[in-house]
Amino acid sequence: MDVRNLELSLNKLTATLGDPTRRSIYLRIRSSQEPLTAAIIANEFGIHPNVARHHLDRLADEGYLEVTRRRQSGKSGPGAGRPAKCYASTDKEIDLRFPTRRLDLLVDLLVRTVIRLAPSDGTQVALDVGRDFGRDLANSLDLDSIDDMFETVATMLRHEGFEIVVEGDKLLTRYCPFGASNFEHPEVLCALDRGIMAGIFDVIAPSQAATLEANLGPSHACVTSL
Repeated sequence: MDVRNLELSLNKLTATLGDPTRRSIYLRIRSSQEPLTAAIIANEFGIHPNVARHHLDRLADEGYLEVTRRRQSGKSGPGAGRPAKCYASTDKEIDLRFPTRRLDLLVDLLVRTVIRLAPSDGTQVALDVGRDFGRDLANSLDLDSIDDMFETVATMLRHEGFEIVVEGDKLLTRYCPFGASNFEHPEVLCALDRGIMAGIFDVIAPSQAATLEANLGPSHACVTSL
């Protein structure tokens, strides 16, 4: 990708996903197992339904979302039974190549640095660093306003770029945010992820211990439970 084409792609991507709320909405729908309505998005993000619809329609216009219809049940009065407009993610890829930025190489080199500086306990170092970061994230929350602990954590981590969903009393991370399976020492990055989860629940649920079952397989999720 030459510089001019890269600039055009960046401009288009920024126009669509540069808004932090719209970007978070896109990640939320992408991580959902079923299509979501504008009302659900408005409620989760604390925004007016018209604002939610604006973001959703913009994402649909650019091909990141598709519109589906789902018949509403349990409603009476005007509009009862009318199919609700829902939004689901498409298979559109976000593919921008940056020849001068090798984040994968940076991660690999940082992991090697940790292993070299702490050959016997590099995993513990990563766990401690992740735990501190998780506590910092959780301390930014208004704990008095938390209704659903797992959904609160999932929403917070989606804002950090994690693709994570709630399934019962578990959190499923579908795609490793660090790409652990691509590196020489995946156990270090898995420890970092475990530390983040542990740190979050240290603050939110101090009487319980969070455990993360890491899975490096491409079609399996990492599972966090208490």
